[in-house]
Amino acid sequence: MRELTSEEIKKLVELASTAKEFAYCPYSNFRVGAAVLGENGIYYTGVNVENSSYGGAICAERVAIIKAVSEGQKKFVALGVCTYVRVPN
Repeated sequence: MRELTSEEIKKLVELASTAKEFAYCPYSNFRVGAAVLGENGIYYTGVNVENSSYGGAICAERVAIIKAVSEGQKKFVALGVCTYVRVPN
């Protein structure tokens, strides 16, 4: 395992933050974005995808990893996750 550079950390945060805007969350309205950095230097993003059957939902981290694996990447350096904080009324 190696340490991430500040640029890699910044990019993970930016990509995860941007990705969350594409989340499909009509039930919870809780957007989550994720970004993984493959060992190959490529970043892959994912978002949470909800289903009316709670068990059919998939988290953003899984989506990002599934996208990477479907493109042949199976080794990862880092994972970043971003959401927002809801302030109660």
